[in-house]
Amino acid sequence: MKLHFLGANRQVTGSKYCIDSMGQQVMIDCGMFQERPFEDRNWHACPIPQNQVDALLLTHVHIDHSGLIPRLVREGFRGPIYTTRASVELAEVVLRDAAKIQNEDANYKARRHAREGRKSAYPERVLFTDLDVTESLKLFQPISYGQPFKVFDHLQACFFDAGHILGSAMIQLDVTEQGRTRRIVFSGDIGQHDKPLIRDPTFLTSADYAVMESTYGDREHRKKEDVETQLEKIICETARRGGNVVIPTFAVERAQELMFYISRLVNRARIPRLKVFVDSPMAVDVTEIYRGLGDFFDEETLAMMADNRPPLRFPGLTFCRSVNESRAINNYRKPCIIMASSGMCTAGRIKHHLRQNLGRSESTILFVGYQGQGTLGRTILEGNPIVRIHGQEFKVRAQIQQIFGFSGHADRSGLLEWLGNISGLKRLFLTHGEESVAQHLAAEIRDRWKLDVSVPAYQEEVELS
Repeated sequence: MKLHFLGANRQVTGSKYCIDSMGQQVMIDCGMFQERPFEDRNWHACPIPQNQVDALLLTHVHIDHSGLIPRLVREGFRGPIYTTRASVELAEVVLRDAAKIQNEDANYKARRHAREGRKSAYPERVLFTDLDVTESLKLFQPISYGQPFKVFDHLQACFFDAGHILGSAMIQLDVTEQGRTRRIVFSGDIGQHDKPLIRDPTFLTSADYAVMESTYGDREHRKKEDVETQLEKIICETARRGGNVVIPTFAVERAQELMFYISRLVNRARIPRLKVFVDSPMAVDVTEIYRGLGDFFDEETLAMMADNRPPLRFPGLTFCRSVNESRAINNYRKPCIIMASSGMCTAGRIKHHLRQNLGRSESTILFVGYQGQGTLGRTILEGNPIVRIHGQEFKVRAQIQQIFGFSGHADRSGLLEWLGNISGLKRLFLTHGEESVAQHLAAEIRDRWKLDVSVPAYQEEVELS
């Protein structure tokens, strides 16, 4: 049995792994690379031919885990795609939006390159089209949490709630070869405990091998109860200056979590009554899907809904679907909150709002999620005085703030707690984290538990004995 590491190795995005066993191959995740230095990997041929992959298991729909599924299908994959029911419903919105953004960006680049008389490596091509998304969606099969199912005769899988976003899963694989069964677990993205809307992550108790994320493996989040206070302070201070709070937002989970907290601040009169623009068609669609997936919510959210206090509705909340509605925000002259995707500022409407607000000292650019190396969000967060957007340079005069408690990922303590519940582990692989972070966590785990821990390189292949 072999395990191939095909993405999110010594970096955060591009999650993709493949188990090769008994002549059959099952892929776990098929994500898009989003860090600028690694974006060309989205175009590279996979070492494993797509038409030789027999099945795909998806942990969740974030684009760095699901974004290359339509390309996989475009290149010949026709096997089943197993994931949770919530992920099945969210996948259409996420993947169609990705196809739309690619098409828009390709057209924009084509026009700009024509004006400038220059070429780039992939100026006008798209990875996949909306038609490829349609073909992909036909392959999705919903699976319930805790329900073992056969992928192949010799390979059984089971999904467990990862507590990261609605429908996110950890994957447990039991592989039987020559009468011997070995268990491999993939953590997916492990969430924090006591987060709004969603349930806590599951603790798995046994495995021979584990592939664990390490995004925040070298740091601790601030206390969760501090999130609202930080958000309140930033909104109030920015409003007093007469500026806008611009929040690069992941359309799935982060946008809904922000709405949850802002609704509490509004209803408790802790912030001024401001317009809150959710400028992301995908976030609007995802919010509607969330409202119909009540059986995935945690007890606190279900109690609020039963008490007629829906957490995703409040005065001032304004959804923007059309381009004209998005542009109209620029004409709104009062302080406001603007939430727009993408969360790492790599594409989408957030770039236009950054262009409008980066040069305003009264405005605040507020980051509430991880910013990968090489992304525009990371460039701004690192304090660069000038950033490049749409081929133009913009001076950064706005206040730059970050709140860590919003993260959908477990911190160092959360990762160690999750790992500490697994018995019988022979080997651990750390992925989905920057190399220095993953190596830091690996050293701590070796010191604490004397485990065999490695940080695989991109396209590394490991034999599981």
